[in-house]
Amino acid sequence: MNGYATSSSGQPGLLQRLRAWAGGKPPASADVLPVRVGGTEYRQTTTTPASVLGFDQALVWVVIALLAWGLVMVYSASIAMPDNPRFGKIAQSHFLVRHIMALVIGFVAALLAFQISMSTWERVAPWLFVCSIGLLIAVLIPHVGSVVNGARRWLSLGIMNFQPSELAKFAVVIYASDYMVRKMEVKERFFRAVLPMGVAVALVGALLLAEPDMGAFMVIAVIAMGILFLGGVNARMFFLIAAVLVGAFSVMVMASPWRRERIFAYLDPFSEEHALGKGYQLSHSLIAIGRGEIFGVGLGGSVEKLHWLPEAHTDFLLAVIGEEFGLVGVMVLIVLFLWLTRRIMHIGRQAIALDRVFSGLVAQGVAMWMGFQSFINMGVNLGALPTKGLTLPLMSFGGSAILMNLVAIAVVLRVDYENKHMMRGGRI
Repeated sequence: MNGYATSSSGQPGLLQRLRAWAGGKPPASADVLPVRVGGTEYRQTTTTPASVLGFDQALVWVVIALLAWGLVMVYSASIAMPDNPRFGKIAQSHFLVRHIMALVIGFVAALLAFQISMSTWERVAPWLFVCSIGLLIAVLIPHVGSVVNGARRWLSLGIMNFQPSELAKFAVVIYASDYMVRKMEVKERFFRAVLPMGVAVALVGALLLAEPDMGAFMVIAVIAMGILFLGGVNARMFFLIAAVLVGAFSVMVMASPWRRERIFAYLDPFSEEHALGKGYQLSHSLIAIGRGEIFGVGLGGSVEKLHWLPEAHTDFLLAVIGEEFGLVGVMVLIVLFLWLTRRIMHIGRQAIALDRVFSGLVAQGVAMWMGFQSFINMGVNLGALPTKGLTLPLMSFGGSAILMNLVAIAVVLRVDYENKHMMRGGRI
């Protein structure tokens, strides 16, 4: 660390700046942090100084706002379901109570995850990945995995059905970040740096496609690619991997008749051929959003949720929000997710500025997870993307998704906590 005390030009180095923060005396440019660009040379990057030892309170409040709004909308979207014979005799608050239980379990898990240091997450990364692989295999075993709507994706745990693909998303974030830190010295060599990670992601993808769950595979592939890129893999290798993935997904779609039909239905959902088939959900989602106009029909006033729009409380929750809160509500939601993604990326960037590469890559991986999945869900609901079975993070009904989303946010808050602790002169 002595080499970081001063730069070659005699300017204060990293330790002086950290001590300045600890003593309450910010340097001349109080809005910058040093970022190492090679050897002991530093350049300046703008970032927000840590004024309080703790975690990012603004991020916590935005997450709580999304969770609370999601809770209200899940109740609104599911309140009429007892009238549907498909669900049998259930109370009007059935899905609300289950969602509250998932939130409680998620908060407890998040509190526990926050207590775990990032160095511990780095040590257990391979074992967490192996555990997720084991659960993905277990869900495919007859009489072990539960089948819903023709897909075998859940493990029954009594109080809730757990979806291993949600754990796999988190495990890939942790494992890919640890992998890139370990492979920093060989990141320019394709077979030594990228191929092993590609094999790991391909294994996860094969298990997810067997369920089938192509949406989760897409999210995991984007997370892994993003972390490889941010970890330093050169552009040529990155675009080669991207081309291979695009080609692989194209082959999957072309080789599957029902996936091809989804694409055709997306292109013309209101046609006579598709309106009552693969385009049914999309057409009614667009009708719901169209009914909302600018300011919506009011909370609880949605008509499409009355058995017209399937999965209104899960994959198509945004359509109900659009109908009840209108364009204004949808725009507010988009802004909240944009802010959330940017804030988490900022925390990751701050960690990397402090030479905590693993922590920074984990935070940025979570940002890509939340940002990409919300983008896909919103695109599907708005008719900009083909129908995909992905929930809206932090909001849609689904115990596994809520649980793992909250654990991931807790890990990001831990990264931020350790950043601020280090910037005030402490040791991690």
